[in-house]
Amino acid sequence: MKKILIAVDDTKGTKNAFSMCTHVCSCIRPETVVLVYVEKLEGRSLMDDVLLSVSEMNTLKQVLEGTEYQEALDKRAQGILGYYRKALEDRGVTGIKTVVRKGHPAEEILATAREEGAEMIVIGARGKRTTHLFMGSVSREVANSAEVPVLLVKGSVNA
Repeated sequence: MKKILIAVDDTKGTKNAFSMCTHVCSCIRPETVVLVYVEKLEGRSLMDDVLLSVSEMNTLKQVLEGTEYQEALDKRAQGILGYYRKALEDRGVTGIKTVVRKGHPAEEILATAREEGAEMIVIGARGKRTTHLFMGSVSREVANSAEVPVLLVKGSVNA
């Protein structure tokens, strides 16, 4: 396997997925690890409940461009990606690429996987919910729609 994509953010699910991926990377030794972070533009509740159309999303991206809000989103994205990049480098992983996308997280993760030619996607699942309905809309959509294998990490991982 030459290229693995890891979807990252600042949640516990991502930290668990990342921990698992460092184990996977040490076994598989991919040439490239793509870390992707998706900026959620509309705020948590709206983004999770409503999908904006492509034209609405493009309009929102244009309106935010160059604003202090966008600068804060970009700074946060770079901080999160920097944290995970350093952690991979500390474990001897090379060939790390970082990608920041804007939009609906599942759609952007899937698009990045296609564009980058990822052979596997690693993503964390949200919480310890008991039904599949609450697995996490992003992880569920990625797992159901991906054209490549998806490693869905739920729960804690002992390093």
